Amino acid sequence: MIDFCRDIGFPLLPWQEWLAINALKVKPDGRWATPLNGVLIARQSGKTTFMILRILTGAFVYGEDLQIGTAHTLATAREAFRRLVDIVESSKLQDEVAKIRWANGENEIKFKNGSRYIYRASNNATRGISKPESIHLDELREYKNEETWASIRYTLQAARNPQTWVYSNAGDASSVILNALKERGHASIASGNDDLGWWEYSAHPDTPIDGSQRMWEGLAQANPSLGYTIHPDNLKAALNDPPDTIRTEMMCQWVVTLNGAIDPDQWAACAEEEIELDPQKTTWLGIDLSPDRREAALVAAQKLDKERFGVVLLQTWKNDFALDDMALANDIAPWVRKYQTEVVAYSRQTASAVAVRLIPAGIPVHDVDGADYMAACDQWLGAVNSGRLRHSNQDVFTEQTLAAVKYQRGDSAWVIGRRASSATVCAAVASALVTHFATRFDDGIDIVVG
Repeated sequence: MIDFCRDIGFPLLPWQEWLAINALKVKPDGRWATPLNGVLIARQSGKTTFMILRILTGAFVYGEDLQIGTAHTLATAREAFRRLVDIVESSKLQDEVAKIRWANGENEIKFKNGSRYIYRASNNATRGISKPESIHLDELREYKNEETWASIRYTLQAARNPQTWVYSNAGDASSVILNALKERGHASIASGNDDLGWWEYSAHPDTPIDGSQRMWEGLAQANPSLGYTIHPDNLKAALNDPPDTIRTEMMCQWVVTLNGAIDPDQWAACAEEEIELDPQKTTWLGIDLSPDRREAALVAAQKLDKERFGVVLLQTWKNDFALDDMALANDIAPWVRKYQTEVVAYSRQTASAVAVRLIPAGIPVHDVDGADYMAACDQWLGAVNSGRLRHSNQDVFTEQTLAAVKYQRGDSAWVIGRRASSATVCAAVASALVTHFATRFDDGIDIVVG
């Protein structure tokens, strides 16, 4: 591969040469030593260029008749294919092209030697295709479920000597495929008994973002193209971006979520030693269920003083199949009776069936949806950022809060995206629902029962 790339006028960078040497080793029988390779590296380091050159090497050096590339979006897939065509047409390979097909959702280049390369979006990457020799998945952090990954695994079963490559920078808790491979890769490094090749360029987890020598050492660890195609000034110019963005994009470090609604430092600053709810105080409860109805959380809020209010996670539920509405209502009722509960807030999108069960018991309920839900999310964020919201730092509460992501609604409005979030966020949503009542200016509200 090194010689081939040099010959066509696109020599590999040093880190790319090292990767080629180590990831393209073969067993004594000629099969790939690492049939699955994961490349984790900071943005703009040349991973997509490496992918393209590996594809061309497969077509002209390794005799791979069919290769498939995919990305999480059609636009990303099309751009990578365009870059491949540009490299082909600007090198001696331009005379080797038999045809190029540009189509919506499927681009294909066929060479005169019979080798083909097809680039598709991930939702139909391997549909109708059999026995590809190599598959390349770009931006693996964006793959949120097993569907595409499973289909690719089965497609490769009949190939004579398949090799799969995945490329990404760091993800978050929602990057389920990347996270699983990362854990497997680290385990294989420790044990040495896995045929996965895990090639990770990332800053040490303790790397600070403070302009120090340690910071620059971390940046160099994650950016092996630094000094070749990346100038230090370009990295320096981006150091005023949000810390989580810097860690993910530039340092290749994992964060809880890439578009977190709540800043972890702000949430930590709102922690109290212990918040004890007063049974004699006006209390607001919030119940929320996950979209798949497998998890739920109940949160309570009370005023601590004129400005501040405390929130406490009272109870969580989990069922591998589906939660029972009647059982949830029966569990909530004692909490309502324990405190001076003014209202149980809920969303019609997730908890209407539970609310219907509470009404016959005389429990006041109030739905928070639409514009009210957008307002509640904004009030919740403002209360955290100002320190008016206080919590007792319960582990599950913190985990679900920091997993919540912003889902934009129009130019400025947003909500906690239940489906877009990286993990269960029921406690965060319930917290926003009670914040809607705890931050009101008047002392009362007309409660609509039903």
